Amino acid sequence: MTAADIAAAAGVSRATVGFVLNRTSGQTISAKTRSRVLEEAERLGYRPHLAARALASGRSMLVVHVLPDWPLDHSMRAHLDAASEALDAAGYTLVSYTPHQNGTTRPLWETLSPDVVIGTVPFAREEVAAMRASGIEHIVPAPGVRSPPLASTPFGRGPAMQIEHLVGRGHVRIGYAATTDARLRALLEERVGLARWTAERLDVTHFDVRGIGDAAEALRSWRDAGVSAVAAYNDEIAAAVLRTALQAGLRVPEDLAIIGHDDSPFSALLYPAVSTIRVDTAMVGRFLADTALASLGAPEPKPLPPEAATLVVREST
Repeated sequence: MTAADIAAAAGVSRATVGFVLNRTSGQTISAKTRSRVLEEAERLGYRPHLAARALASGRSMLVVHVLPDWPLDHSMRAHLDAASEALDAAGYTLVSYTPHQNGTTRPLWETLSPDVVIGTVPFAREEVAAMRASGIEHIVPAPGVRSPPLASTPFGRGPAMQIEHLVGRGHVRIGYAATTDARLRALLEERVGLARWTAERLDVTHFDVRGIGDAAEALRSWRDAGVSAVAAYNDEIAAAVLRTALQAGLRVPEDLAIIGHDDSPFSALLYPAVSTIRVDTAMVGRFLADTALASLGAPEPKPLPPEAATLVVREST
């Protein structure tokens, strides 16, 4: 079925059908006529030809979100869900895409010709050049714009908040439990750097970073050094430290305090429940969607508020 078939069935012009189906503003089409066109379109099973519509309008109504090759954990899923909902409300479809280091597929932006390509991390110069060659005009973050330091972002202060909380509980010998996932090395380095800087600022006498590939060995080293509290890269790492500590007969938090990061749903279900940093990833996802829409002419989004990251105190500290 075509728009011409709808026009014939509804007894209106082809232009009227186009105005109604495309929700064109500024037209003096009566509510009765609009309703009749939509009813006939539904009765006939009309579906727009998306490629033709994109060619005519110059827009595909698609946004490609290029994800880093990170584990798709709870926080990332919440981030994507919120971004997808915000874009959907504006009439855009979000398509996520994860390029792999040794991948052989063509970049998704070459196949879909999206209106915007957005990234969780800034794009490399050669990636920007490839997008430009494919006709992509709108790229977020904008090429040439440096990302702000993690510590300066409302949602990036989590590692500092972890150390501040432990020091506030009287701990001056602190361990940091790091992930051993090589894909997260860059993010780990940022979090460790911020935690270390905070520890130095607050006169922590001992700060020791260890991977938890062997959690038992890490715990023995921390105990030998007199460590009384551990900040973990995320809640999964915190859970591994908690399990190992309890198996070793330690009391949490009396012998060892533990704080995680991300407020994964299971962190409140552990015993003892794990203190953590809650990042409002849904808020961050909506902010990213609004930034993508701003590149197309929508108003610039308001800056993220300080409460984008909050401390959640539970039994483990």
